[in-house]
Amino acid sequence: MASIFSRIIAGEIPSYRVAEDEKHYAFLDINPVAEGHVLVVPKHEVDYIFDLPDDEYAALTLFAKRVAKAQRKAIPCKRIAEAVLGLEVPHAHIHLIPINCEADVDFHHKVAVTPERMTEIAKAIADKFE
Repeated sequence: MASIFSRIIAGEIPSYRVAEDEKHYAFLDINPVAEGHVLVVPKHEVDYIFDLPDDEYAALTLFAKRVAKAQRKAIPCKRIAEAVLGLEVPHAHIHLIPINCEADVDFHHKVAVTPERMTEIAKAIADKFE
């Protein structure tokens, strides 16, 4: 059975897409730690990020870097934090989280973001993606 991320990539489940290329997909987390919290995934479904072939891992990291640069231009913050947890969904993914201090990366604390604001944030990041 396809992971929820594969179903999002296939368009079976809606998402707030911020960037995409032939091998990767980036979208807003619907349970964000902060406004602008993005998930970056390979379109090739692999459960554990470190099981990706080296070339795919490197390409995913470089794609995430481009997304993070767009986030930083679109979301007021000091940095974009990167986290790889990967237990909740069996599909390799990178969390990119706008932060102003290290305590902002707290996966036990979620923020409420309206669908309208999610759309606005997704568009702002997408518009900055190069």
